[in-house]
Amino acid sequence: MASITIRQLDESLKQRLRLRAARNGRSMEDEVRVLLREAAESESAQIEKSAGAEESSPGKSRGRRTEPSADTTRVLLVIGGGIAAYKSLDLVRRLRERHMYVRVILTRAAQHFITPLSAGAIAGERVFTDLFDADGELDVGHIRLAREADLIVVAPATADLMAKLANGHADDLATAVLLATAAKVLLAPAMNPHMWANKATQRNRARLEADGFAFIGPNEGEMAESGERGKGRMAEPLEIAGAVEKLLAASADHPLAGKRVVITSGPTHEPIDPVRYIANRSSGKQGHAIAAAAAAAGADVTLISGPVTLPDPAGVSVIRVESAREMLAAVEKALPANIAIFAAAVADWRVKDAGQQKIKKAPGARTPELALVENPDILATVAHRTRQRPTLVIGFAAETQNVVANAQKKLQSKACDWIVANDVSPQTGIMGGDSNTVMLVSAQGVESWPPQSKEDVARMLVARIAQTITEKKKT
Repeated sequence: MASITIRQLDESLKQRLRLRAARNGRSMEDEVRVLLREAAESESAQIEKSAGAEESSPGKSRGRRTEPSADTTRVLLVIGGGIAAYKSLDLVRRLRERHMYVRVILTRAAQHFITPLSAGAIAGERVFTDLFDADGELDVGHIRLAREADLIVVAPATADLMAKLANGHADDLATAVLLATAAKVLLAPAMNPHMWANKATQRNRARLEADGFAFIGPNEGEMAESGERGKGRMAEPLEIAGAVEKLLAASADHPLAGKRVVITSGPTHEPIDPVRYIANRSSGKQGHAIAAAAAAAGADVTLISGPVTLPDPAGVSVIRVESAREMLAAVEKALPANIAIFAAAVADWRVKDAGQQKIKKAPGARTPELALVENPDILATVAHRTRQRPTLVIGFAAETQNVVANAQKKLQSKACDWIVANDVSPQTGIMGGDSNTVMLVSAQGVESWPPQSKEDVARMLVARIAQTITEKKKT
């Protein structure tokens, strides 16, 4: 049977194929498979009928794999080089029994124990082995593998793999993917008991745990070596599958786990003299509610708050500031972050030369004139950054007229991703109140949300953020 590689296609066709693959979230090789499958299925009704009958046969349905739907859990299994690698084939089967979409990476050492053919047959997917695969890397395949996974499992996690991960090595496909991923990683160590007990291995384990890696095992028992017994056996496939389900359930409850979020809240006070200041009616209730909702979603939250009378949200790191300049300095110090939400009502102007002493009035004296200067624009400053710009930058627009038009203008001029806009006219009672009615303005359009409590607005916003971050990861 003749064969053709993607490299043999003309440049025009390769470019169209690359664009189609990127649009559908697939590698170019997977996209070719889909195209060929669609062509074959449409060629003949009779063939389709025969294929359908064959597919329904229990003996032949195992190997056929369709593209996963958007809500299918995607697990990437990295198989290291150890005698326990044979158990990982059963692990693939256990994960698929739980309706998970499994991709497999075999390290070079793992291929001394099992073959890509056997792993691919059970996974129903191509097995990945080489960082420098010309076809797979045409669309930066190792980055795509890292971002498309909801969870990565390393089983067996050898002493060598653990050492590389603890020290940030990326000299093969497995370690490059693990260094590039934002997904949770579950390690199932397997090695000789003396290797596991070694101080270097325990030091690496402690570092990996501090970095957020999860562990299952190792278990105690008989080892592959004759007469060896101790702690070092890889956890059984069913144990690992159970740990995978628990981690995924925890991720579902905490969709922003592992994400850093910076939020500003409340008003700023711009001094006129040591006694007086320029301020506004912001209570900070909406910003504080967003901080609480983000923390409940598992995020590492830094809340930079102007002067408010609210209690600190639980599980949130709070930095208190007074002025706009102090708030900007605190925001820049809190970066880098994945998400930045600027809910504070920052004063647009400050007094150019604030009095060092209280300004006194005197009979017959002229009313003092206050020269104002513009404060720094915190939202625009962060959104325009070329380094350490958060993935999602969200601003707020508190308006009293032309709410949508002003919000759209702000979205464009500030270069942020979203604007949460609301009408804060006195009759609405929003400023300082407990309820809010907002519109989410983005490049995709304007979305009106129903009137609800500020806590419900916060939860709705955080849910939308989590959904967007997840979709970005899979594209």
